[in-house]
Amino acid sequence: MKFQNGNWLIHEGFQVNSAVQAHDFEQQDGVLTAYAAPRPILSRANMLDTMLLTIRFHSPAPGVIGVKIIHNLGVMERGPVFELTPQSAVNVEIVETDEKVVLTSGSLSAHIRKGPEWAVDFYRGDERITGSGPRSMAYIKKGKETAYVREELDLGVGEWVYGLGERFTPFVKNGQVVDTWNQDGGTSSEQAYKNIPFYVTNKGYGVFVNQPELVSFEIASEKVKKVQFSVEGESLEYFVIDGPSIKEVLGKYTDLTGKPALPPAWSFGLWLTTSFTTNYDEATVNSFVDGMAERDLPLHVFHFDCFWMREFHWTDFKWDERVFPDPVGMLDRLKKKGLKICVWINPYIAQRSRLFAEGKANGYLVKKPNGDVWQWDLWQPGMALVDFTNPAACEWFAGYLRELVDMGVDSFKTDFGERIPTDVVYYDGSDPMKMHNYYTQLYNKVVFDVLEEKLGKGEATLFARSATAGGQQFPVHWGGDCYADYESMAESLRGGLSLGLSGFGFWSHDIGGFENTAPVHVFKRWLAFGLLSSHSRLHGSKSYRVPWAYDEEAVDVTRHFTKLKSRLMPYLYNAAAEAHEQGIPTMRAMLLEFPEDPTTEFLDRQYMLGESILVAPVFSEKGEVKYYLPEGTWTHLLTGEKVAGGSWRKETYDFFSLPLFVRPNAIVALGANDLKPDYDHADSAELTIYELADGRKAVSTVRDLKGAPQLNVTAAREGNAITVSVSGSGKPFSLKYSGAETIVGAQGGVELKDGVVSVPAGFAEGSFTIQLG
Repeated sequence: MKFQNGNWLIHEGFQVNSAVQAHDFEQQDGVLTAYAAPRPILSRANMLDTMLLTIRFHSPAPGVIGVKIIHNLGVMERGPVFELTPQSAVNVEIVETDEKVVLTSGSLSAHIRKGPEWAVDFYRGDERITGSGPRSMAYIKKGKETAYVREELDLGVGEWVYGLGERFTPFVKNGQVVDTWNQDGGTSSEQAYKNIPFYVTNKGYGVFVNQPELVSFEIASEKVKKVQFSVEGESLEYFVIDGPSIKEVLGKYTDLTGKPALPPAWSFGLWLTTSFTTNYDEATVNSFVDGMAERDLPLHVFHFDCFWMREFHWTDFKWDERVFPDPVGMLDRLKKKGLKICVWINPYIAQRSRLFAEGKANGYLVKKPNGDVWQWDLWQPGMALVDFTNPAACEWFAGYLRELVDMGVDSFKTDFGERIPTDVVYYDGSDPMKMHNYYTQLYNKVVFDVLEEKLGKGEATLFARSATAGGQQFPVHWGGDCYADYESMAESLRGGLSLGLSGFGFWSHDIGGFENTAPVHVFKRWLAFGLLSSHSRLHGSKSYRVPWAYDEEAVDVTRHFTKLKSRLMPYLYNAAAEAHEQGIPTMRAMLLEFPEDPTTEFLDRQYMLGESILVAPVFSEKGEVKYYLPEGTWTHLLTGEKVAGGSWRKETYDFFSLPLFVRPNAIVALGANDLKPDYDHADSAELTIYELADGRKAVSTVRDLKGAPQLNVTAAREGNAITVSVSGSGKPFSLKYSGAETIVGAQGGVELKDGVVSVPAGFAEGSFTIQLG
């Protein structure tokens, strides 16, 4: 929201009361409270007929400083609030001098200036990283009733802003206006399904606005050297999070808001759906499943979209008996074919649903202020909304989910969660404006908790569309409704990279696009992108997404990349475990891995899959692609081609390849199974060391299916000798070297043949040496 009219004036109708002078300070239990007046206090007369802003500084974790700006303390605090996990006993130091008061936590300090020029400067050691200048903090009135609290934080020269959720607008957010309000706007608009009031900058710090309601961001768009954010009401809280790297910022942010759960390994395989408005029954489903098997196309999850339930009855959790007369038997037959099962749900209860009367009678549905059940006809006739602030309603909803899991369902696609009304009353008295975005958190948590309860921790996974801050705890999320063209493919990637820089570890999208039917060349290009994403799903709206519906080459391309992804699982599942443990996404914007390379700050058509593999999807019919490689010698994963980095490249690829390069000084582990993702990743794994420089080392970890380290390999080079240290399961594996040299010798209980080192079974702890020449 813009309050300023140019550099000097205020828009008509607003009265801005800015922090101008610090009056005094109080300290208690590591919390610093400052009182700031909106005008210079030159005499006692200036203390009359004025307001004071109360500004509290505190620290929930080392390197994180919270700032809460309050006008009136008497306002009733109505939920919901983000569930945060502060650390206990944070060491906070507060020092007061004649000029300022300094609160320090870890690497970060807030310097609050005394005197008539109120300002707050945030320092990393001796470096000022951002700050709130004079008149930046403000309490703003519009008329007599509406109030806002505003903050403005400085941006430096060459400083770029990222994140703020899954946004399909330009990757760098400078110059944009972002209102964090969940909406079902597709991928081709400024609206977003997943609005996260958190941003990071290439300066290595982040800002989390701890407000679940609409937060209006002006990112160098009102004042071009500031990020402004404001909320309606009497207070605003935000946290400045120091890295100093973006990876460390994400780690601290997800420490505070929740780490992503680790999805089960099977979820990384290929998902196939019935699509949305297509016709299907068990015979159709079997034709898809058997057709995939007959064509040697590994399939791991089958998803039933909306019409597994009867039309106009969504959601009633009841299989449409006209189409699926034996759902239990059908699911059993599918599971005997090695499939996991996912079904579509949403949090809405149509008037014809068998749940409607029950929900109404027991107070499980959101109500109007007059006590009626809230309803509308958008999406479903007479649609009501489950009130997840009511514990009894949560248990009621969960009970039906448990029945489906007992039938054989393994996962739920938790669709919608954005169309949440604000003219309603919640069971627990929650503020409906704050609940609009937060509703999805309660919805997805109920579903995720049921899966964990029934299937066990580590076996739960969703396919969720909407989210808010903290939603990363309940993966996986997908990008929503996109068109079947290259532009939507690219905008989907932008959204996924922005979501990854907002604390989310796992992300997917509809291969081939959701709306319309893609030209065959778009579908084949999207296959490569989709199967080199964290999660991979074939899904559409009005047409089926089985590959043979396009052409025979599409079948071959699907097979090629599905099998490649299965072989990549030892590497990919380690990246997934890092997302779970550290809050770093599996699909990483280039600047996460190469923060010192200024070119990476703008790259949004390529990404790092995990730490070591660069992926540049092809967005053209002719296969032309332009991409950037940072410094070093890069190796194409499929062809072994060596390429010098530090420059842009323009090349042409067929449908079976794309720029897929391994960075130098890396070890990539490939598995021995190309048919499924959930196998013993360490058994007979093939590890390759890439371009290891003298004096450098590289590390590879292979995880078991619970995410625990199973095989650890470290390679350290001195001259032409590489010492390889091993710890783990004792499963046999092989080791190769990809570089200018080749392996000419190996000592220490291993065998060398044709340039490949074979590490025998039982080698669970120890080291060996390989010689390059």
